[in-house]
Amino acid sequence: MMIPLADLVTILPELIVVSVACLLLVLDPITPSNKKDLLAWMSVATLGICFIMTAGSMGDRVFAFSDLVVVDGYASFWKLLLYVVSGMTILLSIGYLKEERIDLAEFYGFVLLSLTGMMIMVSGADLLVIYLGIELMSISLYIMAGFKRFEARSIESSAKYFILGAFSSGLLLYGISLIFGAAGSTRLVEIAAAVEARGLDDSLILIALMLVIVGFGFKVAAVPFHMWTPDVYQGAPTSVTAFMAVASKAASFGAFLRVMLEGFGGMKPNWNGLILGVCILTLILGNLVAIVQTNVKRMLAYSSIAHAGYALIGLVVAGWVGTGVSAKGVSSMMLYLAVYSFMTLGAFSIVAILRRGGNEGEDLDDFTGLAKRHKGAAFLMLLFMVSLAGIPPTAGFIGKFYLFMAAVNAGLTWLAVVGLIFAAVSAFYYLRVVMVMYMREPSPDQENETRLALSPTATVVLALAAAGVVLFGLYPWPLVSLTATASLP
Repeated sequence: MMIPLADLVTILPELIVVSVACLLLVLDPITPSNKKDLLAWMSVATLGICFIMTAGSMGDRVFAFSDLVVVDGYASFWKLLLYVVSGMTILLSIGYLKEERIDLAEFYGFVLLSLTGMMIMVSGADLLVIYLGIELMSISLYIMAGFKRFEARSIESSAKYFILGAFSSGLLLYGISLIFGAAGSTRLVEIAAAVEARGLDDSLILIALMLVIVGFGFKVAAVPFHMWTPDVYQGAPTSVTAFMAVASKAASFGAFLRVMLEGFGGMKPNWNGLILGVCILTLILGNLVAIVQTNVKRMLAYSSIAHAGYALIGLVVAGWVGTGVSAKGVSSMMLYLAVYSFMTLGAFSIVAILRRGGNEGEDLDDFTGLAKRHKGAAFLMLLFMVSLAGIPPTAGFIGKFYLFMAAVNAGLTWLAVVGLIFAAVSAFYYLRVVMVMYMREPSPDQENETRLALSPTATVVLALAAAGVVLFGLYPWPLVSLTATASLP
C-alpha cells in the first residue's frame, strides 16, 4: 500500500532528522579523526533546516497517517524548543567529548535519533505512536548515558536508567493495552469518546489511567518515580546530563499534557487530585534533598525534580474542573519549560567547562573562589543560579510568575503559595554555589588553575543560554505570546 505523499510531507522534519542520524552512524567509522567536527556541524545544519521548516508551518493543524499523527501549533512549539536544545547540546559536546577522550561522531547520531523520538512524541495523536517515540528517545539516551565506557559510574548510570526505564515502559504499555481493551482503539480522540460513553467510574479505564500516569511520571522525573534521576545525572557525561534534564523532560511533558487533556480530558475529576499530590510531593522532595547535596550535578538533578513539580502546577491548573482557565495552565507550563531549558543548559555547561585533567569539576569545592580564578564563568554561573531560584529580572522569575498567576486565576492560591515557599527554599542551595564562588578563597592548588575546557562552540552555548535568561527576563512578551498561541484549547 502506497503512503500518501501528503503524509510524508507532514513528517518531513522527522524524516530528515532520522536520515541524517543514520548517515552519521555510517560516516563515523570512515571519517578521519581530524574531520569529526564536520559531522557535528552537519547535525547543527540539519537542525537549522528543520527549524525553518517547522517555524514556517507554525499556524497549521494537519493530521497524517489516518489521524495517528498531528502537526499543530502545540507540536511545533515543542519541536522548535527541541531543535534549539539539541543544537546547543551538540555545540557543547564538540569540545567536551575531546576533553573526555570520547570524541566519536556516533554521539551526534544518537542525539538526532533521540530527537526524532521526541518529535514523534509531541506529534502523536495515538498512544502507540507516542510509545514508539518514547522508546526511540529512551534507547538512545540509555546508550548516551554510558558513553564513557571506560568509567564505571557511567556504565552504572546507563544500566540503572535502562532497568528502571524498561520497567516504566512496561507499565505504560500495560496501561495502553487496557485502554485498547476498554476503548477498542489507542487514538486519543476515540479514547476520549470511550471515556464519555463509559463514565468516570469505569474500573478498567481508571487502572489504565493510573498506569499511564506512572509511565509518564518516570519520564518527567516526578516523585515517587524519580529514583533513577540523581545517579543517572551524576554518572552520565555532563553534556548528556544536560540533554536529558532539558530535552527529554520537555518532550515528555509535551506528550503527557496532550494525552491527559485530549485523551483523558473527560476524567479530570479522577486524575487531577492525583496529579496535585504528585506535584506537591515533587516540590517537597526535590527542594529539600537538594539542600544536602555537595555534588553540583547531583544538586542539579534534584533541582530538575523540583522543577518538574513547578511544571506540574500548569497541568494541575489545566485539569482543574470548572475554572475555565485550562489554556492558561497549558501555556504557563510551556513557558516555564522553555525558560527552564536555557538556565539548566547554561548551568550544566559551566560544570562541563570546569572539567580538566582528572578533575571532574562537579563538586561544590571545585567552585571555591571561582570568581577570582575565572570571573566570566563565575558571573555566568551566578546568572543561571539566580534564574533557577526565580529571582527577578531573570527568565526564571517570569516562568514562575506566570505559573503562579495561572494557579491564582484558577482559584488555587494556596498552591501558588506552596510553590512560592519552595522557591524560597531553593534559593538556599542555588545561592550557596554563588557564596562558594564569591566569598571563599581558592586553595593554593586552585589558584594555579587558569585553564578552562572552554571551546569556541561551548562559548556560543553559554552566550545563547545567558541571552535567553536575560532577554526573556527583561522582555518576555514574544515567548508569552507564542505559548498562548500554541497552547492546547
